[in-house]
Amino acid sequence: MTTDSPPKAGPLFVIVLASITAIAPLSLHMFFPAIPDIKADFGVSDATAQLALSVPLFVMAFMTLAYGSMSDRYGRRPVLLGAIALFVFGGLCALVADSIWLLLAGRILQAAGGAGGLGLARAIARDVYGTDRLVKVIAYLTMAYTLGPLISTPLGAALIDLSGWRAVVGVAAGVGILLGLLSWKVMYETHTGRAPAGRRSNPFADHVHLFANLKFTCYVLQSGLSTGAFFSMASASAFLLTEYLNRPASEYGLYFLLFPTGFLIGTFLSSRLSGRIPIEGMVCAGGVILVCTAAVQASFVAADAVTPLVLFLPGFFVTFAQGIALPNSQSGAIIAAGPLAGTGAGIGVFMQLFFAGLFTQIYGFFADGTPWPMVATVSASAVLSFAVGTVPLLLRRRGR
Repeated sequence: MTTDSPPKAGPLFVIVLASITAIAPLSLHMFFPAIPDIKADFGVSDATAQLALSVPLFVMAFMTLAYGSMSDRYGRRPVLLGAIALFVFGGLCALVADSIWLLLAGRILQAAGGAGGLGLARAIARDVYGTDRLVKVIAYLTMAYTLGPLISTPLGAALIDLSGWRAVVGVAAGVGILLGLLSWKVMYETHTGRAPAGRRSNPFADHVHLFANLKFTCYVLQSGLSTGAFFSMASASAFLLTEYLNRPASEYGLYFLLFPTGFLIGTFLSSRLSGRIPIEGMVCAGGVILVCTAAVQASFVAADAVTPLVLFLPGFFVTFAQGIALPNSQSGAIIAAGPLAGTGAGIGVFMQLFFAGLFTQIYGFFADGTPWPMVATVSASAVLSFAVGTVPLLLRRRGR
């Protein structure tokens, strides 16, 4: 049975739920400033040190699929608590690592645990708040996810200056312990409508069933492709600012604030419009803004009028479009998933992480020191995101 407003789902419940969502960016973004120290400490190359950041991203992507399926079968609470325990254990292993490979093993375990919060928080939100208020709640969770990088990256830098890179993984493990205790106390089992064991299908069948649903497939693809546009633009702008425009690297941190600012405003607007504009309309609106932004940026590049604002101001509108569409596409996918909400949420998060890595790598493959590879990559992901995002609206108009 699913209730729309359980008596136990008070403010502390929402805070813990938001904290669960932020645990993944905590483990990723707080680690960014640690890479140079790790390289020096273990005497390894840049590429090897970078593995401690890149490998956990892909591990996190694939683990979200497993958590969704497991939570649909065994319940949200035990799977969530197990994920947090794995996150803490991985952090402690990384803390005492005496080689880059032991550090990498700890980071993999930490990422595998951190992945649990991404999909499970959205599935729990669906269980507790029902479909009517799901968009608004997921918008708040998305804002919490966005605040993670804003806080964790400067915090990680400060910790490294104070005590070295081990302080970063130590603090992350400590946060995991605190979050685990709060979850044990506050989070109750929300998925009470699980099927009897004898009637449970296998995970492969669940995924086939979900991808056979056209609405679900379009929603998760839209969220993944729009995330790919953001990551390819964010990664490309750092190189173009310093190498193409010959500007100091310190400016990147200032201009980069346009990205999360756009996302926060977009998600806030999405939460305010929840219930007033259909999910399908919000997703389509985000796609329109994304395509228009890519077209305007391409026109400036074609006119050879490339400035820092030409690189970064479109990032504000790309993330603004994401903020409008993402909570709605995530909610639409979870609603379309029905009793497989956990699996659906896991697939949605996987698509975001997978396409983020894919489009970033595509840009890297074609990068030639000019803005055109970025323009092409962002434009391709924007057009594809818009295309799949319009399908649910067309289906709605046809009464499907």
